[in-house]
Amino acid sequence: MEDIEIDEVATPELTDPVLIEGLPGVGHVGKLAAEHLLEEFDGELVRRVYATEFPPQVNVDDGGVAELTCAEFHAVETDGADLLVLTGDHQAGSNAGHYKLTSTFLDVAEAFGAERAFALGGVPTGELVEEYTVLGAASEDALTEDLEDAGVEFRADEPAGGIVGVSGLVLGLGGRRGFEAACLMGETSGYLVDPKSARAVLEVLESVLDLSVGYESLEDRAEEMEEVVGKIREMQEGPAVPDDDLRYIG
Repeated sequence: MEDIEIDEVATPELTDPVLIEGLPGVGHVGKLAAEHLLEEFDGELVRRVYATEFPPQVNVDDGGVAELTCAEFHAVETDGADLLVLTGDHQAGSNAGHYKLTSTFLDVAEAFGAERAFALGGVPTGELVEEYTVLGAASEDALTEDLEDAGVEFRADEPAGGIVGVSGLVLGLGGRRGFEAACLMGETSGYLVDPKSARAVLEVLESVLDLSVGYESLEDRAEEMEEVVGKIREMQEGPAVPDDDLRYIG
């Protein structure tokens, strides 16, 4: 196959669609958020993107049928805005691959008429999070005010080290193409899949795009993760060790 191949599955008419990117990353925040949008609004598969930069593997469905791994675009129509949601199980395996794939993703979005984009992801705190803040970055100053009104925080030099992967390049390459692009990053420990952080990010999108999203399935996943978090806290707060029992173990 070619380095990148695109299957055209369907071509619905969308009105000024907004690109929503939710590929795997820290806490799977962006992926969870994007997939939840597809569950809530019954997204229609419109494109599959295959690339040699993805791992050499197939995914096998419940019926035993294998499909070469790929990224997918789904069209979503809502009362607030039409969306073009990008999901998948992998990102590119090299720096050059990230650039090539993101350029392809933006090509697909432009072909559908998209001029705005939101990259969704997580920013690691290194510790368990009690209250979830959403950090932001944007391709231009004009976008920050609306996002701040929706509760997004913009912090100098955060995230540390910048935004890597497709989420960062949606802003960088998208901005160079004239996209109004922003990245929404929910704070997360970085240790676990984080449905609560995904919800915090989606609540910002609700406000900015005038969506109405239900959260029942995310709440169920959050309850499951709370059990895991509870066990982690118990381990962290384990019984104190008497001074007499302290000894060096090498």
